[in-house]
Amino acid sequence: MPQSIRRPRALKPGDTIAVLSPSSGAAHAYPHIYEQGLATLRGWGLRIKEYPTTRMSGDALSRHPEWRARDVNHAFADPDVAAIIASIGGDDCMRILPWLDESLIGRNPKILLGYSDTTTLLWFAHLQGMITFHGPSVMAGLAQSAYLPAYYRQHYHQMLFSPCDTYTYQPALQYSDGYLGWHDTTQRNRLKPWQYSRGWQWLQGRGQVRGRLVGGCIEVLEFTKGTRYWPAADFWYHKMLFLEMSEERPTPVQVERWLRNYGLQGAFDRISGLMFGRPRDYSVNEQINLDATILRVVRDEFGAKSLPIITNFDVGHTEPQLIVPLGVLAELDCQAQTVTLCEPWLRPADGS
Repeated sequence: MPQSIRRPRALKPGDTIAVLSPSSGAAHAYPHIYEQGLATLRGWGLRIKEYPTTRMSGDALSRHPEWRARDVNHAFADPDVAAIIASIGGDDCMRILPWLDESLIGRNPKILLGYSDTTTLLWFAHLQGMITFHGPSVMAGLAQSAYLPAYYRQHYHQMLFSPCDTYTYQPALQYSDGYLGWHDTTQRNRLKPWQYSRGWQWLQGRGQVRGRLVGGCIEVLEFTKGTRYWPAADFWYHKMLFLEMSEERPTPVQVERWLRNYGLQGAFDRISGLMFGRPRDYSVNEQINLDATILRVVRDEFGAKSLPIITNFDVGHTEPQLIVPLGVLAELDCQAQTVTLCEPWLRPADGS
C-alpha cells in the first residue's frame, strides 16, 4: 500500500464510537430509529459518544454548518474515539467543507463510515490520505441489521473488526428497496418486501484488472465537481470507480449527463473498472434500460470498449449493502465474475 494511504485500526469490543450528524437532523426527528441503530453498535460491545450536533434539529443544523464541521474536527482529534459513523445522510454535507481541518483529519486516520450525502466527507478524508468506508449509517442500515441475512451482519463485523489480507464480495440473492415509513413507530425498522435480484451484471470487460476503489453516491459527487475539493484529472489513473444512486430515483437521462462529465474529465481512459450500484425503486425493465444507458455513454460515446463495467452491484441505497473501502486495491475478475479486495483495509486493533 502506498505510504500516502493510511489504514485505520480495526475495532475491538470496548472501543468508543463517535456518532455524528454531518448532514441531516433525522436523529432528532426519528429518535426510535436512531436508538435502534445505537443498540446494534452497543451489541457489538462498543461505547457511544455523541457530540452537540448529533441529535440537533434539522433547522439548527441547516443554519450552522460550522457547528457540524466543528464536531467532525473534534471527533478526529479525540484520541479516545476509534471510529466515526454518520447517523444518516442528507443533502448539504458539502457546506461543512470550508470549516474542516485538513491537516488534523489527515493526521488522525480512523474508521469513517456512512453513505449517501456522507460521500462528501468520505471523499474529503480519503483525499487527506486515509482509507474511508462507504457503507451503512446508524439509522439506515445498522438500525435494520436484525432483518438482514446473517451473511451481511457477519460482513459488517468482519469489515470493521477483523483485519484480513483479502476479501471476496458475494452478490445478494434478494434485496429490499429501503425501509417502511419511520413515522409509524409500530413498523420501526422493518424493510420493504424482499425482491429477487438479477445479480451483478457484467456488461463488458475481459481478464483481470486492478485499481484502487473510489466512489459513492453519484448525485452527491456532483456537488463538489469544479471546486477545490474535487481531484485533478491524474487522480483517476488506476482507480476502480463505483457509483450508486439515491432514493430520489434519478432517471437514466440524468445518469447519462453525469457520466458524460466523467468522460470529459478523461476518467474512462484512466480508471481500471466501473461498478454501478443497484438503483433503488427501479423495475427490472428500468434496470436494463439503465445498463444500456451506461454502455451507450462509456463504450459508444467515449470509446472505452475494454473497460470492465459491472452494474447492479450491492452498494448504496438498497439493502443489503456492502461496505466498500475507498483507497483499497481491488480486483475485478471478468471471467470468474468476482470482486476482491487485494490488501488489508485495517491495521490490527493493537495498532501494529
